[in-house]
Amino acid sequence: MDTEQNISATPAPVGGLPTEEQVREALKIVKDPEIPVNVVDLGLIYGVDVQEGGLVDITMTLTSVGCPVQDLIRADAEMAVSRLDGVTDVNVEFVWTPPWGPDKMTEDGKRQMRMFGFNV
Repeated sequence: MDTEQNISATPAPVGGLPTEEQVREALKIVKDPEIPVNVVDLGLIYGVDVQEGGLVDITMTLTSVGCPVQDLIRADAEMAVSRLDGVTDVNVEFVWTPPWGPDKMTEDGKRQMRMFGFNV
């Protein structure tokens, strides 16, 4: 993960809390080490909830239940979002329903996968 990238270039709205859009943008620096595409474009982010006080709850999944890099992805997501202005804590919860599939990917994610030789 690129820790030098300024992920809070867009100022926080009045009240000091980031928007869901800003959180999703911050998460774009988090990549699944086994797939060269970020977790947002892979369609792994199911929900973002920014609460008063700066707690950000992220509901996400992984491409497989037994993903060996689950802890790394969680840590990278927590670090990326915690750098946003107004964030006091980040909670990442992994869910397995609905299961992930290539249909959840963004068009940009599909394009990136095709560039790396994946058939999506």
